[in-house]
Amino acid sequence: MKNFLIILTFLFTFIAPATAASTKTVMVFGDSLSASHGMPIEAGWVALLTQRLQTKFTDYQIINASISGETTLGGRNRIKQSLETHRPEIVILELGANDGLRGASIKSIYENLATIIEICQQNNSQVLLVGMQLPPNYGMTYTRKFQAIFPQLAENYQIKLIPFLLAGFGEKHEFFQADGIHPNEVAQKKIVETVWEVLQTMIKTEKIAANPDN
Repeated sequence: MKNFLIILTFLFTFIAPATAASTKTVMVFGDSLSASHGMPIEAGWVALLTQRLQTKFTDYQIINASISGETTLGGRNRIKQSLETHRPEIVILELGANDGLRGASIKSIYENLATIIEICQQNNSQVLLVGMQLPPNYGMTYTRKFQAIFPQLAENYQIKLIPFLLAGFGEKHEFFQADGIHPNEVAQKKIVETVWEVLQTMIKTEKIAANPDN
């Protein structure tokens, strides 16, 4: 019996931590568009992406650190703690829409996102930046400058970019909830495909880099 307990202690002390350490994390760091606003959590694109990830890359998990109403400044203020808590290999950065809808300065949006990206890179987390667009009623000049923020950041920091989270349905009312802002449950499946197309390439590249001989 004593020998059996010793073996169990060995297993829990050495094998279990090694298994936990082998799990890599993708952290979604966004606002209500990623926080399943207006629908059950399991119907949101992050939950659907989790299901996809579990079937394709079993050594990865997804942590959703998104908060409804979040701004780039709010994200800037909490990114360090989120990174320390979850230690993600990849951060899907989906912020900026609330800033744009409130007419925040282009400079402040850019600087906040840039700071978040820099902090992620300093913590060895890859960033997948999610681009957003604004309705045309915000004025051509402002909407163009806002849209340009994301490709500029992607180029300056050499990170992956999803040009537009709502690509393929952004102008179709039938894919939105009653508020006309948040995508409905049907649209979540389209968002998953948009995110997955880029995310899977990042994971495959990471795996190759970690195991160059395989």
